[in-house]
Amino acid sequence: MLNYRTILCPIDFDSVSLEALPLAWALAKENRVKVHLLHVARIPNPDMDSPVPFQRDPLWEKQAFERLREIAVRTIEDPDGFVLHVRSGIPDEDVVAFADSLGADLIVMATHGRTGLSHLVLGSVVGRVTQEANCPVLIIRPHPRKRT
Repeated sequence: MLNYRTILCPIDFDSVSLEALPLAWALAKENRVKVHLLHVARIPNPDMDSPVPFQRDPLWEKQAFERLREIAVRTIEDPDGFVLHVRSGIPDEDVVAFADSLGADLIVMATHGRTGLSHLVLGSVVGRVTQEANCPVLIIRPHPRKRT
């Protein structure tokens, strides 16, 4: 058994990122620890045409927290098996920074597996996290869905 004490699972609410959660929970359960779920709500760029006022507890963070809680309750059978975290920021930078501040032993996340132009345009949060993280990163690539 690997001895993980702190497992972080970033969730961005799309179906791909949710694929990592069952594995993160299984590893947490095996190690008798909680899984830390993190959602980073992308903040608007400062060069946007319309300024967005920032307040102490932005509405989007509250909404993201509730959505993350619903996902956790639906996926993790132990109500004490998880800890929820929501931050506003830039996902790849803030996942790494949060993992460091948490002292994460492992980050479990899913990848879209983009290549070519879509990878170039959209970038890869997983790729940047993998390069910058100070702990192992377990990457899940969901099985392609059958097209009907």
